[in-house]
Amino acid sequence: MTALNRVPSLMARAGTASAFAIAAVGGSIVVPGVASDAAAATPATKALQIAASKKGAPYRWGATGPRRFDCSGLTLYSFKKAGKSLPRTAAQQYNKTHHVSARNRKAGDLVFFHSGSNVYHVGIYAGKGKIWHAPKTGDVVKLQKIWTKSVWYGRVS
Repeated sequence: MTALNRVPSLMARAGTASAFAIAAVGGSIVVPGVASDAAAATPATKALQIAASKKGAPYRWGATGPRRFDCSGLTLYSFKKAGKSLPRTAAQQYNKTHHVSARNRKAGDLVFFHSGSNVYHVGIYAGKGKIWHAPKTGDVVKLQKIWTKSVWYGRVS
């Protein structure tokens, strides 16, 4: 019996396989909202991983990290660490991105929440209808489902 054949029985006994066991058989580990190693080469997916690494960081209006963030501060910080510069506010960031349709959105794109023509919030698209963002005072950086259809998408170039 090969190691590959033993993994399912290991998972059945332990409930899950360790990262070591998965790596030993050439598998990969999937973490929700974080891009794969193959996709990690782009600044957008690096920014996505950086934002995800800030999970649980407290929201603070006007904060740009590394321990506290507001929404645009998180996107600014994440892309800066990935080697790209963005302006400070969500509206300014929207104006600096290449706008893409919902159909063409990709993990690492920015998601801009708007009311009419007013952009009021931004997060980083994680795939499967979810974003990493710093929601509001009293909350923390987290992965959350997009809750409205009033969003636009922008790609940082």
